[in-house]
Formats: sequence, structure tokens, C-alpha cells
Amino acid sequence: MRRKRARDKAVGATPSAVAGRPFFSYQASAVATAPNILVFDSGLGGLTVFREVVKARPDAHYLYVADDAFFPYNGRGEAELVARVGALMGELIDTHVPDLVVIACNTASTIVLPHLRQRFRVPFVGTVPAIKPACATSKSKRVTVLGTQATVGREYTRALIRDFANGSDITLVGSPRLASFAEAELHGAPVADALLAAELAPCFIDADGRRTDTVVLACTHYPLLLERLVALAPWPVNFIDPAPAIARRVADLSGPAASARSSVPARIVFTSGAEASVPLAAALARFGIGS
Repeated sequence: MRRKRARDKAVGATPSAVAGRPFFSYQASAVATAPNILVFDSGLGGLTVFREVVKARPDAHYLYVADDAFFPYNGRGEAELVARVGALMGELIDTHVPDLVVIACNTASTIVLPHLRQRFRVPFVGTVPAIKPACATSKSKRVTVLGTQATVGREYTRALIRDFANGSDITLVGSPRLASFAEAELHGAPVADALLAAELAPCFIDADGRRTDTVVLACTHYPLLLERLVALAPWPVNFIDPAPAIARRVADLSGPAASARSSVPARIVFTSGAEASVPLAAALARFGIGS
């Protein structure tokens, strides 16, 4: 199968033709070689997913794409996001020819993923709030879903609650600032504890003799702040990070690793064309990504 040469440059949101584009079939190839995996997010939150996916397929070749030119997705209209991400993904697929794409963003997954799967033949793995496992494991049956305002307001999220609440009382908390706080952390400018605590406080309910014991992190940015969230919590809870489940799905689709580790370093592309600052470059290096 002929492959296009991947270009190391930032991409814009230019629509691309799809007809006739070569694609990769896992069924046909049985992943004889290490796959090319593209991890996509509105910003840097998807690094938490990337970290777990690399553990599942350490031999793969990775490109991380941060749509920082359009960050944050929270507050964007659905039609606007469908158009933006669809056009951008067309350019990314045509340029980099990934074997699998991970949409490491709850907002993009709940809004855009069905459109992407209809349009492209590349396999996609999305990110959705981990409501089912959270409600299944909660002992107090008080569970909070902490996400962006867009994610907690979606019908998709409410449908998950209807299907999987399992008798739990669910509190939905939409944070307008927590994703930006996580981005600031990676850029070497962490916000004050008081600001984080204010975003976290509505998650904790103590009523009728039952306390919240489980918090679903329904935005991939939030696990970047996990250590601080644990420290600031008014009482211990189980914070649910969806990344390990996403990594398992990637492994299911791509098969076992062909080798212990890829010799090709992971790369990152910012849609704005920006270069990583010194603090951010250091943070990316800790995730195994070269800027």
C-alpha cells in the first residue's frame, strides 16, 4: 500500500478530499508492523490518554496533535465543532496516514466522533465519561461527573446516566476553568490552590448520611491535576480516569506490541504553529514527546 510521506508541520483546518485515499485495515494486515497512531485533543489534556496508550503499544509511532488554535472547545457550537474537527481530521489523515486515531477529548468525542466514523475509514477510538464503572464500584452510591460545561450538558452524558446509574445519585459539575488551569500547569504557571478548590468543591455532597465517594474525571485535562485534586479534596474519593480503558481499546484494535519500544520518538503538532516554551518542552519530555 502506497503511503504519503508525513510532513512535520502544523496543519490548518483545510477540507481534504477523501475519495480514493488509501487506508489501513487491521483485519487484512494483522498489524505485522508497528502502527502509526495519531492522538488528537483540543489542547494538552490528551497527554493523559497518550501516556496510557503508549504503555499498551510501546512499539507504535505516535503523533500528538493539539488543536490549540481553537482551544478551548467548551462553549463552541456543535455545528462549528463538527466542521472544524472534520476538516482538520481530513487534512491530518491525508498528510500523516495514521493506522488508528484516538480522539482524546470528551467534547469532541460526544459531538464529532459519529461524523468522523461516517466520513473516514480509519479506526477511531473515542473518549466518553466513565459513568458505568464509576456507578458500578461506588459504595455510597453518590457519584459526581466533573467535566466541561459542554460535556456535562450533552444528551449523550445524560443517556449514559440513564443507562448505567445503577441506583446511584449522580451530580453533574461543569467546570468553566479547570481545563485551562491544567494547561497553565504544563506551561509552568500553576494556579493557586484556592482556585482549584473552588472548582472542585461542588463535586462533594454530604447528605442523608451518604458522602460522594467517586468522581468521574470527564475531561482528559483533569488527570493532569490529579495529585493536586486529591490533596485538595475535603475527604478521600476515588477519582476515575478513563485513560486506561481507552488504552485497552487501542490494544484490542491494534493487537499485541511487535516490540518493546519504538525507535521513532513521538512528536507533537500545534495547529497554531506555535513552538513549545521551555517549561512546556520539559513537561512534554516527561511524557516522552519531543517538541
